[in-house]
Amino acid sequence: MNVLKKLYDKSEIWFALAWIIAYCVLMSASDALSAWIGIDKSVTLAIGVILSATLLLFLKKNGLFLDYGLCAPKASAKSMLYYVPIFIMLTANLWYGATLNYGALEFALYILAMLCVGFLEEVIFRGLLFEAMRKDNVKAAIIVSSVTFGIGHIINLINGSGTELLPNLLQVVYATAAGFMFVMMYYKSKSLLICIAAHGVFNALGVFANEANVTDEMRILTALFLTMITASYALYLALSMKNKTSD
Repeated sequence: MNVLKKLYDKSEIWFALAWIIAYCVLMSASDALSAWIGIDKSVTLAIGVILSATLLLFLKKNGLFLDYGLCAPKASAKSMLYYVPIFIMLTANLWYGATLNYGALEFALYILAMLCVGFLEEVIFRGLLFEAMRKDNVKAAIIVSSVTFGIGHIINLINGSGTELLPNLLQVVYATAAGFMFVMMYYKSKSLLICIAAHGVFNALGVFANEANVTDEMRILTALFLTMITASYALYLALSMKNKTSD
């Protein structure tokens, strides 16, 4: 913890980048190791829990919960459109039917691992990185947080998850839009809790995704629709904040 505190005090941006690198490397390696062992997400969950606990304890010990949005939303549900676009997004993995892709053990491991991913990615990208940059330039912070989050998904091509090129490139596109949406949700509400929950649940529902009969055309249409929904919601939040400031 002392090493983390020294790095944090020295540079919040380098602290955020260190977490991004550690997260990408360790979670990618753990996915590959899980595949090698033959039990999907077994090592991934262990690493996810360790990283989540470490980050959570660091923030708690240093009184940083409020600084990074681990608190109730400050914006009303009405001003957030009652989060309706989020609920639409959450159904995406079920649009082409549902199936159980794992046995009981791997099902539980997958769900828990994805909840850790939701927590880590939101706190790292929307919390640490965004907050480190927004002090100098809010617009740049929004763009960098969104784009790095989207591009980071390219790692799925090499982490043993079996993701093919087209689905991965489409994932990068809508993940960038989703990153834009999540960062605007955080910026407006001053809370990451809804972002963490939505992100974790969206990923976790992938355990039910029925990919057997999904064509490339269907994947493209799905990615375009998700991009449209998330980007439109983000723009609405941005404009609502701009209008409020103007008033």
